Amino acid sequence: MPRVHEAVGFFVVAVFTVGWIWGLVALIAHRDPGPRFWSWLVVAQVIAGVQAVLGIILLLLGYRPDTWLHYVYGFGPLVIFAIAHSMARDLPEGGGGRFSQPYVVFTAAAFICFGLGGRALMTGLGLG
Repeated sequence: MPRVHEAVGFFVVAVFTVGWIWGLVALIAHRDPGPRFWSWLVVAQVIAGVQAVLGIILLLLGYRPDTWLHYVYGFGPLVIFAIAHSMARDLPEGGGGRFSQPYVVFTAAAFICFGLGGRALMTGLGLG
């Protein structure tokens, strides 16, 4: 079971990487990332949730990470996405500039989650 959690951890980091790069390219190109970006967001959130559930199962089975920071890094993406949803919902409708687009909020969230997921993976692998 820990190997499954590890494999999904690598996948989570890869999914977050795709999201923040996709959003950044769209921002630089002054283009909307398109409807598939929103499909990516759903997949990213589901994968992050599945990874958290796997972590809870491991915890219940008696497995413990080497550091308590693993919990912060592992559950952080769920909190970040919740905050991103709140922020995107509060954006002015119909404008406010190119940085006031919901996809920009989720691009930033994906970047933060990429970092958190990477750190969770590192602490889980005993690398820091």
